[in-house]
Amino acid sequence: MTTIKLYNTKARAKQVLTPLDPDNVRMYVCGPTVYDRAHLGNARPVIVFDVLYRLLRHFYGPDHVTYVRNFTDVDDKINARAIDNVGQGGDVNAEIGRITAQTTQWFLDDMGALGALEPDAMPRATQYIPQMIAMIEDLIAKGHAYEAEGHVLFSVESYKEYGHLSGRTVDDMIAGSRVEVAPYKRNPMDFVLWKPSSEELPGWDSPWGHGRPGWHIECSAMSYELLGESFDIHGGGNDLMFPHHENEIAQSCCAHPEGGFAQIWMHNEMLQVEGKKMSKSLGNFFTVHDLLNQGYPGEVIRFVFLSTHYRKPMDWTDAKAREAEATLRKWRAMTESVQAGELAASVLEALADDLNTAGAVAELHKLAAAGDAAGLKASAQMLGLLNDELGDWATTPVADLSGLESRLFKARQTAMETKDFSEVDRLKAALVEAGVEVRMSKDGVELIPGAGFDPAKLEGLE
Repeated sequence: MTTIKLYNTKARAKQVLTPLDPDNVRMYVCGPTVYDRAHLGNARPVIVFDVLYRLLRHFYGPDHVTYVRNFTDVDDKINARAIDNVGQGGDVNAEIGRITAQTTQWFLDDMGALGALEPDAMPRATQYIPQMIAMIEDLIAKGHAYEAEGHVLFSVESYKEYGHLSGRTVDDMIAGSRVEVAPYKRNPMDFVLWKPSSEELPGWDSPWGHGRPGWHIECSAMSYELLGESFDIHGGGNDLMFPHHENEIAQSCCAHPEGGFAQIWMHNEMLQVEGKKMSKSLGNFFTVHDLLNQGYPGEVIRFVFLSTHYRKPMDWTDAKAREAEATLRKWRAMTESVQAGELAASVLEALADDLNTAGAVAELHKLAAAGDAAGLKASAQMLGLLNDELGDWATTPVADLSGLESRLFKARQTAMETKDFSEVDRLKAALVEAGVEVRMSKDGVELIPGAGFDPAKLEGLE
């Protein structure tokens, strides 16, 4: 019988998933801070843990899995965006409400376009302020937190296991991170549980005055309320390992020492674009919405993500997107009039082995090569591919550019003789502008429509 093995960051090893309660397998994943569109990197944990959610539902039954992913809707970044939008004297709180509502829906729409199922619960931080205040009061009572100048801080020295998840000592953390220096801190690594808030910014009454929660306490309070003091899996990007997840463990284990908090910690690696870190300064920063608007189908984006193991850096490239589109078109044509058959054991085994989606995709290629359309369809749907919801894009026929290929090839041959390349340059520029990749060699010309291909721009090309 197949068992699910997952890499536990905290144990530094793969471990067999043994649910605390097989009738209610519980998973918490850190969600977005809602102040802007989700960039492509934000989509990786969504897709990774969506596949895990599907796998757990397959093993234990849809009614026996609880998946929680939160929305952080109180945060300094949100406040700053609202102030920028309304200026001095504007209604900042009303603007915060508008921003968070709008960007939350944007996130759901964009992730839905990538084939992600919605979690069973999607709590917003602002819905759980009383629970956060109660947890902070409890931490103070147990000697793990203290009040200072309107702030409440967690005392890292009170939790001896602090640093175990990330494998760092407190001294290493101080040396290697940007620690907020504040005179009221007993230890530089002590972190904020509650902080004062001005009247024009979001705030709630508390025993420590009008204020708002720190970021880390949000997830601890929401996971406790929805999943209990112990649950099975906690996930997120590896950029959250420290300090966010480290702080979550400290808070939760000190507030509820009778529980074990998360049994398995999973972290996905980061995303690159064309081999480089995605950044605005490099001009390679874009949102999921940007890609969708450029014509990249959500299913194609999902396929590219799944082609790399979640614990390896993922490189988004146009070449991978083109290959994914060609593969999915072929598979959809092959399975169009076929009912889904049996899920291939080899695909299930790959996914059960630390969510090896790259291995599962390799098995899909084997099913396609063997002509097993029914098995291919069932197995691909396990990965969130080849379902009806994501298939509209594939009904658009691939453009026939053979005539332009022949014409450009002849123009190039003439140019080689006359040394006048103006016509070649004109044709090539028009093709590139329309979203076509042009490959020329002495043997011929190949024109490849990209995901953002616009055939209307080729109309009237003489």
